[in-house]
Amino acid sequence: MAEAHQAVAFQFTVTPEGIDLQLSHQALTEIYLSGLRSWKKKLIRLKNGVITGVYPASPSSWLFVVIAILATMYMRSDPSMGLIAKIQEHLPVSQSLSAQCQTVVSAVLFSTLLWFSLIFTMRMCLKQLLSYHRWMFEQRGKMSNTTKVWVALVRIFSGRQPLLYSYQGSLPNQPVPAVKDTVKRYLESVRPLTTPDEFERMTSLATQFESSLGNRLQWYLKLKALWASNYVSDWWEEYIYLRGRSPIMVNSNYYGMDFLYVTPTPIQAARAGNTLHAFLMYRRKLNREELKPSRVPGTVIPLCAAQCERMFNTTRTPGEETDTVQHWQDSDYVAVYHRGRYFRLRMYSSSRPLSPREIESQLQRILEDPSPPSPGEEKLGALTAGDRIPWAKARKEYFSLGVNKRSLDCIEKAAFFVTLDDDEQGMMGEDPAASLDRYAKSLLHGKCYDRWFDKSFSVVIYKNGKIGLNAEHSWADAPVVAHLWEYVLATDSFQLGYNEEGHCKGEVDASLPRPQRLSWDITPECQEQISQSLAVAQALADDVDFHVFSFRDFGKGMIKKCRISPDAYIQLALQLAYYRDRGMFCLTYEASMTRLFREGRTETVRSCSNESCAFIKALEGGEGVEVCRRLLRHASEKHQNLYKHAMTGAGIDRHLFCLYVVSKHLGVDSPFLKEVLSEPWHLSTSQTPVQQVELFDMVNHPEYISCGGGFGPVSTSRKISSHKYGGQIRQALLDMLQLLCPDQREPSRSDQSQTKKDL
Repeated sequence: MAEAHQAVAFQFTVTPEGIDLQLSHQALTEIYLSGLRSWKKKLIRLKNGVITGVYPASPSSWLFVVIAILATMYMRSDPSMGLIAKIQEHLPVSQSLSAQCQTVVSAVLFSTLLWFSLIFTMRMCLKQLLSYHRWMFEQRGKMSNTTKVWVALVRIFSGRQPLLYSYQGSLPNQPVPAVKDTVKRYLESVRPLTTPDEFERMTSLATQFESSLGNRLQWYLKLKALWASNYVSDWWEEYIYLRGRSPIMVNSNYYGMDFLYVTPTPIQAARAGNTLHAFLMYRRKLNREELKPSRVPGTVIPLCAAQCERMFNTTRTPGEETDTVQHWQDSDYVAVYHRGRYFRLRMYSSSRPLSPREIESQLQRILEDPSPPSPGEEKLGALTAGDRIPWAKARKEYFSLGVNKRSLDCIEKAAFFVTLDDDEQGMMGEDPAASLDRYAKSLLHGKCYDRWFDKSFSVVIYKNGKIGLNAEHSWADAPVVAHLWEYVLATDSFQLGYNEEGHCKGEVDASLPRPQRLSWDITPECQEQISQSLAVAQALADDVDFHVFSFRDFGKGMIKKCRISPDAYIQLALQLAYYRDRGMFCLTYEASMTRLFREGRTETVRSCSNESCAFIKALEGGEGVEVCRRLLRHASEKHQNLYKHAMTGAGIDRHLFCLYVVSKHLGVDSPFLKEVLSEPWHLSTSQTPVQQVELFDMVNHPEYISCGGGFGPVSTSRKISSHKYGGQIRQALLDMLQLLCPDQREPSRSDQSQTKKDL
């Protein structure tokens, strides 16, 4: 109870002698320091808001303009062409100022207006420059003169040392493609997947849609594009993510993995201490906008950073019809789950973040806490793993008042969620491949109740020091979370480090209050609902056939030496493997980002094309090497073209999706749109390369690599044996390299074993 008393700033009792008032100086000090920290953050946000608001200019440039105008006037020249005199005539305080003061005030006002006009002009110029995308379609190493001039202008108008959100006001809006172009691209994408009769029927539906209803729907969509920052993103978040009533576990959430061959420390609390402190370091940089704006790799082109805003202090709240994403400006604690119990762990003391060693000490207290879970507490998290409607009803009925509401608020308003897992995971034991499968599966869904799937992300710390991450999908896409995860992994190992015993470095403040155990009053009826949600989630988890493998025979460097795109290479290998496994082609989804535009998220690349099918048929049909090689390169070029069109707003699926939403709002049916949006994706793929290579020393420490992360299947994995398909992928990767570069020697088993032994 000591923690509860410390949390009370004052107590009073009424006695016959009067009121006995007792003040807790420690609590009052904490309140003062917490308020001080909050005001510091407000001032930082205000300062960054000003800097971002005037970008690509700087606040100091205002003074330069004022001095320049005053100096020009001193030289008896009027740069305003009479405007300063007009302003002087209408000054409301002209009677109380001397003529000279009136002139100076008028000049300052004119300078300020001129400064804002210059900022607006520069921003509009930069916006127009960033709308140019022809550079992306030029051959590598053959930059046109137009593009060279464009690059120079982008550098000039981009200013110096931009903050994280500096480019947001200069990013162009995502364009709405023409209906005829989208329909044409769609028909081209389904041609290799349909019979002649099916294709003729689909062409008829598409033509009818294009000539009638399509133009009407397009008009409304263009109107929205003029009004909204992005004509896709808000509807995509609402209808694809938040309105889904099925479990978000497996179906929506995704995971990230630890280093594959290295565990910096086997001590669970110590690894958690560094990891949680690294998250705080990243959040501090995020709040101060000190993170460098993300750019298209190898270019000066910025990417939208809007998704970063809801990274921390965010939760998804269930509703009966639709969920909502709630975000709070700040949170000074994390929610921790261990052995069926929930804790509130403060991450700050006296307005400073806890050191890694202090976090380790606090988490060790949780690990050593012998108290059992209260009735219904252990599997409470299953509510977030099951169907959304039962969770929404349970939340409203059992968690809207009293102690349950306070404890639920504590979890939902936490900076993020932490699970101290009692299992050991990672690539280990006599069967490392199987252990890697179990590790990834654990991160995807765990025990279906030991993660809080509604939080923006949950960090998992295993008993043997391995870590991982599970992220909710509605607020951001995988590259945004991957950027955070890369920073945490690198900071943990290369900046913070551990002492010789494997503990975090630093000292511990012995006066830190213990983590606060959350209390619950869960009724038998609520426990029954928890059990039902757990049954739904467990059935879903059991239905996933999972396989993860590390491919170390070669990497993207070898693929580039063969003068082919690594992304296209992987996509063709996936389709070749699928064809070998199933004897057919399928509708294939690859996620592409549209963050070249303001508030852009993703677009679909329909990877299965006429060209990719021609290559695979030729290879499997025994055609000559030269023929297959030529078709492979042709298929690769086609895929790159599809990907570039998707990135630049000329994709297929988001446009058709938005047209479908408009049709539903208007209450009209479109057989064409209905059929398009009901087509199942049998192969869903996503590739996220390392974004911050500079954080890792891959020359001296090549063992510090991760297996990345992944999503659950878009449909059940029972239709394909994941292990069998994994073997087909591996063989397809090798066969394609042999086709492209026949002189490359495949690594022998002894070579691979020696490499792993050295690591």
